[in-house]
Amino acid sequence: MIESKTSSIKTSRRAFLESTGIATVAMQWTAKSYGNIIGANDRLGIGYIGAGGMAANHMRAFNDLKKSNNLLSLAVADCWKTRAVEGASKTGASIATQDYREVLDNKQVDYVVIATPEHQHARMTLDAFDAGKAVYCEKPMTHTIPEAFAVLKRQVETNLPLQIGVQGMSDDSYSSANVAIRGGVIGQVVQAQIEYVRRYGEQGLFCVPDLKEDRPKPADLDWKAWLGPAPDTAWNPHHYFEWRNFSMYSGGIASDLLVHRITRMIRALDLHMPRRVVGMGGIWQWPENRDLPDNFEMICEYPEGLTVYALGTQSNRVGFDHLIRGYRGTLYFTNDGWVAKDKDGKILAEHKKSGDEDVNLHHTNLHNHMRNGEPLNCPVRLGLAGIAAAAMANESWRNGQMMGWDKEKQEMVPSHRLQHNPHPTEPPS
Repeated sequence: MIESKTSSIKTSRRAFLESTGIATVAMQWTAKSYGNIIGANDRLGIGYIGAGGMAANHMRAFNDLKKSNNLLSLAVADCWKTRAVEGASKTGASIATQDYREVLDNKQVDYVVIATPEHQHARMTLDAFDAGKAVYCEKPMTHTIPEAFAVLKRQVETNLPLQIGVQGMSDDSYSSANVAIRGGVIGQVVQAQIEYVRRYGEQGLFCVPDLKEDRPKPADLDWKAWLGPAPDTAWNPHHYFEWRNFSMYSGGIASDLLVHRITRMIRALDLHMPRRVVGMGGIWQWPENRDLPDNFEMICEYPEGLTVYALGTQSNRVGFDHLIRGYRGTLYFTNDGWVAKDKDGKILAEHKKSGDEDVNLHHTNLHNHMRNGEPLNCPVRLGLAGIAAAAMANESWRNGQMMGWDKEKQEMVPSHRLQHNPHPTEPPS
């Protein structure tokens, strides 16, 4: 999150840390202390954990930035040795291994890029912190809410940087919208809407065309290592190549796609944990080889006194305006930034964005953070809030109930177990 210097935002962040049981030592972070972190003002050594499709984007970013940002690729780990070797070749790393702990043991590595299936994110991030490494972790930050709290706690304890791979946060539209909304440009906010819609081909959502049930496991793939903390399961090519369709490894549409969108609204509105969440949808069009919905949507109610609606249709790409509704006007996000208008269409304010949804910018932000304390665009606080919304929506879909957040027990529960107060329990942001 790009931290504002206003006292109201500082107070909001402090309240969040206190509400989640995190020590106030987090408030002691300063640009000076960040500037003294590993690699400051020197070449940054990078290790990669995961060398598949998403990792390839990070490796392209490395090759784009290695000269201008003074970077060195040192090691690549992947449970499929062939991929590790290919990744090392792409980046010039001298080490290719199937054991990610070899990357963490390398003392020249300043930060690691974790680009693995979601169920591995928490364990690998915690191990990286224990090894003294900064982390760039692909979204979502973790697979579950308890894992997210564990990562948050360890990040506060170690004070090591963690950038979550929601690259849209390197577009300043959302931080600038936050400032404008806090300034009252659209009045009291009551609702926001956003979407991530696609139209997949006949092979279906997150599926590999013509993937056969009997496709053998590659001889140099360590299946046990890939499963990691997931339940012990026999080799299944659909689980490996189409892992986003299975709840053992992923949150599907909610955590792979909608987390990109809900995080934007969380940032713009300075939201934290939802009060209640509903997830709806189904396995309607592509029923084979999945236990997560192929079309999905969710509504999140926040204690600040507003709701956020996120649509994730994957059978039709017709979208709608991304916007925030207030009593005085409406703020519309555009390709160029945002514009706020009153009920008659009069422009109240507008912003032309700097930055973009760009992996190069997101890595550069981490580099600047490590060297001189530039605030991270998607730190742990945003990561936790994003996975909380996604996980609660998925659980609502699974059990057919609205899920609520129990602030005392710090866990999600069916909302009917909580005392319901139709009035906001916290002042609007």
